[in-house]
Amino acid sequence: MKTICVYCSSSDVIDPQYFEFAAALGSGIALRGDRLVMGGTNTGLMKAVAEAAQKSGGNVVGIIPEMARNTPYVYPANETVFVSHLRERKAEMENRSDVFVALPGGFGTLEELLEILTYKQMQFHQKPVIIANVNHFYDPLLQLFEHLFAQKFASAEFHRPLYFAASDVESIFTYIDSYQPPSIPLKWF
Repeated sequence: MKTICVYCSSSDVIDPQYFEFAAALGSGIALRGDRLVMGGTNTGLMKAVAEAAQKSGGNVVGIIPEMARNTPYVYPANETVFVSHLRERKAEMENRSDVFVALPGGFGTLEELLEILTYKQMQFHQKPVIIANVNHFYDPLLQLFEHLFAQKFASAEFHRPLYFAASDVESIFTYIDSYQPPSIPLKWF
């Protein structure tokens, strides 16, 4: 059993295709016998992935800031962990997880994804990081990464293996099951 952290949007006003993907991922996590760690919010893709996981018999851990405790925004997870602030939330999510998947999202999701990639680059962990490129949502970010490589701000050889871009749920699980940590030097230049 793996514990899969899913970073994603809390927006309820996005295209339904993103909700469908989140639900398929949540269900797939549960059907594999894996555990879901998510941001603890009862809205948007967070709710969709968690609800689908629980409906399929899965275990969901929600990690949410204390300030939300007495609001209607707390998802009724199997386990809810309240933390003092967002940095502690990210640390708790990282410590509890074996895999990280970034679904489409806004500033918070991007920040979580880039931080966990940076931690992997700096060898604080060797866990899989997957970018769920639903309907090409992350194409601009992936193009920016290629620009970083072309301009020598990062190494295509050493830093492209930090992440895997997946366009469907099946390829996410295939990557997780076949994952081998890449060899990444602390300094590549």
